[in-house]
Amino acid sequence: MIDVGGVTALATFLVAAGSPGPATLAVAGTAMASGRAAGLMMGAGLALGLAAWGVAVGLGFGALVAQSPIFLTIFKVIGGSYLLYLAWVTGRAALQEADAPETIGEGRAFRRGLILNLGNPKAALAWIAALALSAGGAAPGWGIVVACAALGFGIYAAYAWAFALPPVRSVYRRFRRWIDGVTAALFALAGLRLLTWRGAA
Repeated sequence: MIDVGGVTALATFLVAAGSPGPATLAVAGTAMASGRAAGLMMGAGLALGLAAWGVAVGLGFGALVAQSPIFLTIFKVIGGSYLLYLAWVTGRAALQEADAPETIGEGRAFRRGLILNLGNPKAALAWIAALALSAGGAAPGWGIVVACAALGFGIYAAYAWAFALPPVRSVYRRFRRWIDGVTAALFALAGLRLLTWRGAA
């Protein structure tokens, strides 16, 4: 049974995971370009990466990453570089003259989502905050970890479902190059911000 601390933790995690950012942007873009199945698979990859951070934080490794300049730098470089890679891929698609968007398969979408969240050290801070609220200073309950991981997938699945609706995809196909261009710019901005992020200090 989830107590008041658990509800607070879930609410905190809901805001952190559901707020617009690189992960939700990636799901939305994938769903519009490649359809609901690819969007859901990217959401599954993102959720798995998020869950991995939850397990790491629950075992105490998340705090080590958040507080260690070496580990933090490693993950910042991985995550920031991957976001810049996504910016390059999306920007290249925006420059293509073809009317049809460049689509990706479900397996590739899953891998992109997994790498995106595994390389994001800010996910560790979201987990640290959520689990601290649920634990009240004690060891975190693994039920909260499972609940937050499921909530994360639910959020990503909702984005995938909404942005794969036919009217949304129709608008995307009409303004594909503009949307891809803006998305590429946002990925690039997120990547640069992550690379220059100084952590909790």
